Amino acid sequence: MGTLQFIQTTPEQLSELIQMGVKKELQALKKELLHENANDEILTRDEVCKILSIDPSTLWHWQNKNKIKAYGISGSRRYYKRSEIMEALKLLKK
Repeated sequence: MGTLQFIQTTPEQLSELIQMGVKKELQALKKELLHENANDEILTRDEVCKILSIDPSTLWHWQNKNKIKAYGISGSRRYYKRSEIMEALKLLKK
């Protein structure tokens, strides 16, 4: 590994450069995480209720009013797509 020298760089300038680099990388990560394809995680009924801070009966009413789509494999198990939950929240903000 080579030697790295900081000529005419104060500790404050070095700190600022590091902070700018970290901030840039965090913004890129945030953009990637907020991308719609990254939000196609499948959630259970309890997870959705916890995220939205609502009662399961509220989720049931929203589902019956077609505000939120539910998916199922068999029986009474219901699953939800995180991207659709977030999209429903965006619609409510209007």
